[in-house]
Amino acid sequence: MADGQQEHPGREPQPVVVTGLGMVSALGRDTDECWRAVRRGAAGIKPVDVVDTDGLVTRLGGQAPLADEPGTDRCFTLARAAALEAAEHSGLPCSEYAPERVGVVVGSSLGSTRSIERFHAQWRSRGLRHADVRLLKGYGLHSVADLLAARLGFTGPRALMSNACAAGAVAIGYALELLWSDEADAVLVGGVDPLTGLSFHGFNSLGALDPAPCAPYTRSAGLSLGEGAGFLVLERQDAALARGARVVCEVAGYGLSADAHHQTAPDPGGNGASRAIAAAVASAGHELGDVDYINGHGTGTPTNDCVEPKAIRLLFDPPPPVSSTKSMLGHTLGAAGAIEAVVCALAVREGVQPPTANTAGVTRSPSGLDIIPEIAALRPTGVVVSNSFAFGGNNAAVVLRDPDRGGGPPPAAVAAASPRRVCITGIAGLAGSAAGHDALLAALHDGVSVYGERIEVPGYGSRPAGVVDLTAATAGINPSVLRRMDPTSRLAAAAVAELHRRHGRPDRARADTTGLIFGTGLAPITPVEQFHRGVLNDGAAGANPRYFPNTVVNAAAGHLAILHRFRGPTATVSTGGTSALTALHYGTRLIARGAADRVVVVVADECPAALLAGHVKIPGFLSDTEVRPFGGDGTVLGAGAVAVTLESYASAQEAGAAPLATVAAFGLASDDSGIAGLRPDGEAWSRSLRGAVDGAGISADDVGMVVCAAMGRPAVDDTETTALRAAGLASRPLVAPKAVLGETSGSAPGLGLLAAVSALGDGRIPGTRGIDSAPVKLPGLVPQGGLRSDVGHALISGFAYGGSYLSLVVSKEAV
Repeated sequence: MADGQQEHPGREPQPVVVTGLGMVSALGRDTDECWRAVRRGAAGIKPVDVVDTDGLVTRLGGQAPLADEPGTDRCFTLARAAALEAAEHSGLPCSEYAPERVGVVVGSSLGSTRSIERFHAQWRSRGLRHADVRLLKGYGLHSVADLLAARLGFTGPRALMSNACAAGAVAIGYALELLWSDEADAVLVGGVDPLTGLSFHGFNSLGALDPAPCAPYTRSAGLSLGEGAGFLVLERQDAALARGARVVCEVAGYGLSADAHHQTAPDPGGNGASRAIAAAVASAGHELGDVDYINGHGTGTPTNDCVEPKAIRLLFDPPPPVSSTKSMLGHTLGAAGAIEAVVCALAVREGVQPPTANTAGVTRSPSGLDIIPEIAALRPTGVVVSNSFAFGGNNAAVVLRDPDRGGGPPPAAVAAASPRRVCITGIAGLAGSAAGHDALLAALHDGVSVYGERIEVPGYGSRPAGVVDLTAATAGINPSVLRRMDPTSRLAAAAVAELHRRHGRPDRARADTTGLIFGTGLAPITPVEQFHRGVLNDGAAGANPRYFPNTVVNAAAGHLAILHRFRGPTATVSTGGTSALTALHYGTRLIARGAADRVVVVVADECPAALLAGHVKIPGFLSDTEVRPFGGDGTVLGAGAVAVTLESYASAQEAGAAPLATVAAFGLASDDSGIAGLRPDGEAWSRSLRGAVDGAGISADDVGMVVCAAMGRPAVDDTETTALRAAGLASRPLVAPKAVLGETSGSAPGLGLLAAVSALGDGRIPGTRGIDSAPVKLPGLVPQGGLRSDVGHALISGFAYGGSYLSLVVSKEAV
C-alpha cells in the first residue's frame, strides 16, 4: 500500500466530544461540588492527615474528602469515585456500544505507591517473610485501569500513561488516537494520583514545596501537593448525538513535545512548551488568536512561573487570560491534566474562566499575564488550551472547545482517517547475558538461555535471573548523562546505542523532530527502593534528592531525549506485559496521521533483587531452573530492553533508510478479570489475535510466524493455547522466546518483534528451547533448532496481567 493511502476507506472523520465528567479533589467529592468551589476561588489546600509530614517544610496539601477503604489502595478509591461518576453522567454503561468497543485509558504517576510503601516498611522492619505480599497485587501502574474496566465491564483497548505531571493530558491524547483511528467507539479516560510519602518527601528534598498554600504566577515560592481523580467519557459526535447523549464540549486536539534540556527543570526559553501548545492548536484547526483562555500548568514554583509565561508569550500577542486551578486543588501530579480538562470542559460549557487563588490582591502577575485573580470571570470561552508539563521536559497541551466553534472534524481527525503507512527502519535489543542484537539473535537460534546468573533473595535462597552487565552495555555513552541515570534508564540508553550502531544515528535536524515513546512494564524499581529506604531510615533527612527525579516512570524518556536531542512528541506507557506493543501502537498512530515523521520506541525493564523478592512469595510463580513454555511450572525473571525506529515511508525514502518491515495492523482487546487476573477462556486474547490478522488483510494461513507470550506458567500458557486455537493459529509456526530470554515484562514482545523482523529478512525461524516435538494442542510449536521458511507476515502476541491483550502483525509487503 502506498504512503498516504487509506487503511480504512469509507470511514468519515468525526469530532470527538465529551459526554461524561467525573471528578474528586480537595474541593469536593463530585464534579458539581468541585466546580462550584473552583468558581468562587475556594481554598482546598489545608493540613493533611493521610500522609505523615513530620520533618517537612509544610503540613499542607490538597487532600480529597474521601476516607481510606480497608484493603483498598487510595489510588483505587479516588479513581473509582471519579470514573463511575463520569460513566453514569454519560449513560455509557447502558449505551448501545459493544463492551469490546469501549476503551479505558488512565494517566498516573504514582499508582498504588502507598501500598508499596507499606510493603517496603514491613519488609525493612520485620523481614521479607512477614511482609504482606497482598499489598503488591496492584503494583503494576496499569492495575487502576484494570480495576475500572472490570467494574464497568469495558473490554476494549486499555492503557496506562505515566508522563509524571503530564500523564493525565497524555492519556487524553492517546484516547483521541483510539477514536480517530476507529479502534474504539468510546473511551473512558482520566487521571488519578493520591498523596504519598514518596511525593511529599521527594519534592521537599528538592526544596520545591511552599510552606504556605501555593501562589502560582504571583509569590511563586513553591508548589502545594494535592490528590484526586478526573475522568471524561469521549465519543465521536455523530454516535453520541444518535444515542441521545448530552454533549458537554469537544476535545479537538492535543500536542506533545520534549525539551531535551534537564531532568527536573524546563527549557528556560519556554521553547519546548510552546511547541506543544502550537501543535495542539494546529491539530484542532485553530489559529492562535482563536484561543479564549489557557488553563496553565501553574505549579507555583519559581521556574515554572517564569518559563510558562515565556512559552505563552512566544506564541500569543496579546496572551489570552491564564489561570492556575492548582492554587485551589494543589498539584495532583499525574491526575492534573485530566482534572484540569474536566474544569476546562465546564469552563467551555458555561462560559466561565476559573480563577487563580492566593494572589494577595495582585491583579496581574509579574509576567504581565491576566491571571483572573480570586474569582471566576464570566467571559466567552469557546476555545481553551490546557497545559501540562512534567519532569524530564515532557510537555503536553490539550484543546477543548464549544462544538459550535469547530464547524467540522479537526485536521487531526481528518488526517487519522487517511493514515500514512508506517515501516520499521531499525531495531536492536539486549537481554540478560546477551548484551547486543547479534548476541541475542544467536542465543535464540542456538537455544542458549541468557538467564544463568542467580540472585539471592533474603530468606528464600537464590533464584535464576537474566542480569545485564550495565557497565559493559553502556560503554561509550556520555558519562555526564549516564551518571544521572537509574538502571532502567541505562538499559534504555544501551538499547538506543545498539540501535544507532546498527542503523546509524540521525543528524541534528532529524533528531530535533524525532518523537520518543518510552515503555516499561515495571516502572523504575531501584530508585524508588533507594529513595524510600532513606526515608524509612532517617525520615525527611534521609530523602535523597539524587534518587527522586528517577522515581518517575518517564525518567528514562527524559534522559534519552537529553542524550539524543529528541524533541518531537513524547509519551511514556506502562501497561505491564503489553508495554512494548502499546508504545509501538502509539508511535504508529502519531506517524500515521502526520504528527511525526519518525518516532523511536524504547522499552526497558530492570531485574533487581527487589523484583524477585516481590514474586518469590507468590506460590508457583518463579522457577528454580528454567523457563519451559507450554509445559512449565514457573518462570524466570530477567532484564531486557529494545529500541525500534518507526518512520513513514516518505521519511524513510528521504533519509535513504531501507525499511525492514511494514507495520501492518494491531489487535487491541481486554477482558474484565480485574487486577492481576486473566480469563482462562482466552476469548479476549483470541479477539486480539484475530483483530491483528484481519486488520492486516490476511488470513491465519498467511501468518508465517507467531511469536508467543508463553512464559512457563500454566495460568498464562494454557490461556494463550486456547486463544491460538480459537484464532486458527495453532498450526502456524509458533516460537516462544521466553524459553531463552526469560520473562522481561514490558520489553518481552519488543524482543519478540526483533526475532520476527529478523525472520522476515532471512527466513530463519528460531525454535523453542527445550522442545523436541510440538504438543498435540499446538502442532505448530517449532522445536529447538528452528526451521527455514519464507515469512511474509509475522504476528507478535502480548498480554498483561489484569486482562489486557495486544497483538501486532508486521509484514514484508511494500518493503
